[in-house]
Amino acid sequence: MGNLRGVPQIHEKIHELTVGQLAARSGAAVSALHFYESKGLITSRRTAGNQRRYTRDTLRRVAFVRAAQRVGIPLATIREALAELPEERTPTKEDWARLSEAWRSELDERIRLNRLRDHLTDCIGCGCLSLNTCVLSNPDDIFGDRLTGSRLMVERRNTKHE
Repeated sequence: MGNLRGVPQIHEKIHELTVGQLAARSGAAVSALHFYESKGLITSRRTAGNQRRYTRDTLRRVAFVRAAQRVGIPLATIREALAELPEERTPTKEDWARLSEAWRSELDERIRLNRLRDHLTDCIGCGCLSLNTCVLSNPDDIFGDRLTGSRLMVERRNTKHE
């Protein structure tokens, strides 16, 4: 077993990995791998000595899970996505593209909420809560080119009745 840039290499003749080998190659802690397994994100078989063994394709599944987690996708959503794949198949580039597109609107909403959060202190700090300029009451100044104040309230009231 060699070592390429600090990542232990596993001989190609080895088709199953121990939890330690999987942790070393994936960069995930052993406890994280056990957690992923308990949540149905990865699977292992047990040896006669009750030790976990993972197929090599589990490396890609772990990479998939960790990448999705980094962008804020909940584990339940990741599990649902992996469940759509044929049993034991490794996620492909096409799988990632399809799933990440499905997750895009959720991520866009989170980005919008982060922007609002970042302006929260400024808005409360000024004390005005102006419908003309407040990023909480008027995000992205969507009413800036139209009438302000009571017009904004009328539009909101009318949309509730439609």
